Amino acid sequence: MARRIAAGAAYGGGGIGLVGAAAVGLVLAEVQLAKRHVGNGHSGHAPRADGLYGYAYTGPDDPPLRLTMLGDSTAAGQGVHRARQTPGALLASGLAAVAEQPVELCNVAQPGAQSDDLDRQVGLALADPSRVPDVCVIMIGANDVTHRMPPTRSVRHLSAAVRRLRTAGAEVVVGTCPDLGTVEQVQQPLRWLARRASRQLAAAQTIGTVEQGGRTVSLGDLLGPEFEANPRELFGPDNYHPSAEGYATAAMAVLPTVCAALGLWPAEEERPDVSRREGFLPVARAAAEAASEPGTEVTAAMPTAPRGPWALLKRRRRRRLPATDPAPAGNL
Repeated sequence: MARRIAAGAAYGGGGIGLVGAAAVGLVLAEVQLAKRHVGNGHSGHAPRADGLYGYAYTGPDDPPLRLTMLGDSTAAGQGVHRARQTPGALLASGLAAVAEQPVELCNVAQPGAQSDDLDRQVGLALADPSRVPDVCVIMIGANDVTHRMPPTRSVRHLSAAVRRLRTAGAEVVVGTCPDLGTVEQVQQPLRWLARRASRQLAAAQTIGTVEQGGRTVSLGDLLGPEFEANPRELFGPDNYHPSAEGYATAAMAVLPTVCAALGLWPAEEERPDVSRREGFLPVARAAAEAASEPGTEVTAAMPTAPRGPWALLKRRRRRRLPATDPAPAGNL
């Protein structure tokens, strides 16, 4: 299914339904019930975290790395109250510590955004040709599922965004669609349908991203098993967006891939580790495995193999994030 969705996105195919027509009425009723309990009484704004991180490393010969966040409310950091708790700030601080170099964070993500907003966001990210980001992190997909955007259209917009950013010279890491089936207030059968739709979209996003030269990290654990087991700890006050602890969990999953994309990860860790079930797989199979196991990275390996493109699937060891700077050094 993921391969069909990605192919439809690439070649202009029509929408591929993820939910049977007979279930639509029941699903819509469940959606209305869930909306009554999710997001009540919580601000739709995210803290502004743009600025310079790791400024202790600033020197005359050390220009800052440029990190840009794109996507929806998850990328923006909605659900927390302090800038340093947002995923952008966490990633910028972690990247600065690994690179021993300051990192300039710019966040153009928009709460409520769907994948069709990425074209606008990429335009903002690339507005100044002299300041092209070194790496871009995209987190998108949840709103596509909840608003029933055809998955082929969703992947088409994401693939185009990755292609534009890679053509401009930026590395791209995509945090794929989280598992919406773990939102506490969602009941069956919507829970099962949401989980299935989320994973299918995540797998298709992986195929589309890897084929355009980007990397993906499965964010099923953003709203996945850890969140399902500890909803009071890992969900924020609106019962939908992550708490500070939840964003830290997601950032720990993404940071190693961001560092690897910039050539900052130890060379010995770039080789596949059979003991962690890493290796080279056809891209569609790698995408399916990543969608079912949170924190899994997929990157292009052999794009022109005889039997179609292959990818490298890695399960990187997470490292504890360093304490973030008390505040960014000024706003951008």
